[in-house]
Amino acid sequence: MKRFLPLILGGFLLSLLLSCSKSVATQFTIPAKDPNVLKIAFGSCSDEKKAQPLWKDIVAESPDLWIWLGDNIYGDTEDMDIMRSKYNTQKSNPGYKALMATCPIIGTWDDHDYGVNDGGKEFTAKAESQQAFLDFLDYDSNDPVRSSAGVYDTYILHHAFANVKVILLDCRYFRDSYEKDNKWPIPNYGGTILGDTQWEWLEAELAKKEADVTIIASGIQVIPSEHRFEKWANFPNEKHRLFDTVIASGNKNCFFISGDRHIGEISKEMHENYPFYDITSSSLTHGWKIRREEPNARRIGDIVYDINYGVIEITKDKDLTIKALLKTKEQKVLSSSILDGRNN
Repeated sequence: MKRFLPLILGGFLLSLLLSCSKSVATQFTIPAKDPNVLKIAFGSCSDEKKAQPLWKDIVAESPDLWIWLGDNIYGDTEDMDIMRSKYNTQKSNPGYKALMATCPIIGTWDDHDYGVNDGGKEFTAKAESQQAFLDFLDYDSNDPVRSSAGVYDTYILHHAFANVKVILLDCRYFRDSYEKDNKWPIPNYGGTILGDTQWEWLEAELAKKEADVTIIASGIQVIPSEHRFEKWANFPNEKHRLFDTVIASGNKNCFFISGDRHIGEISKEMHENYPFYDITSSSLTHGWKIRREEPNARRIGDIVYDINYGVIEITKDKDLTIKALLKTKEQKVLSSSILDGRNN
């Protein structure tokens, strides 16, 4: 069983084909708002109690898609009445409601909307929290995702000149724990972030090679490794497996987007001659109180302290060009990079 939800965008009818199986991607056929540019916006860390001034700028971007990258609210509770109340507060925000009327919205979660700071598979209310999250993103009550573990999912955008696959990872539901030494994580070489079932699913999705561009969304940073907070590098073998899986799949134009950190930055890491990028956008509502420097040898450009959102712009002349931008109020660009070396 599949369901179709019509959405009017600028006079066009957008058909959202929502699949009934995680083995089949949800597909968006998008009448181009701009036939020359495919634009995907994303962000993370939105405190439902705080001012949210960026929505009007994001709406003005006229994105073809919005992707939540986690901490979409600050739930931090096992009480699902409280969790749902906070989701309702976020969903009733006038700026966010304007975005909902503008473009499709998809996403994954991180720890605070999962329900517990730095939480993993041990969180006892994770099944109930999953349902609250799926309600927030308007999943159908009969969608098979609701009867599966976790919130990972796949989408394909069909645009005038490119098909874009978005793979949403769940870095919480199955994640093992790790120890700390004076607040610094001790790498867990044998632990997992994704769990066996999600790994099998990810490998199968990448093996399909059904898009010109593949965006892998992770609630936590994939590339940066020098800070003491949550990141894929806390599970070194999982990070290497992620890189190796992308390379083995043969997908071109594959990169990561992430949130969590309350800073923005663009990172690049070479792995077996494949250029991996990680565009981190955080926070939509609040950043660091002290603008301290943080080492990241793989950072491209400057660290971004202001509240920010991310934009991926895909254009095509002879070849595809993919540009990543981090923006703040009045669409001011704080950092940007062309994602080059993609073997087009």
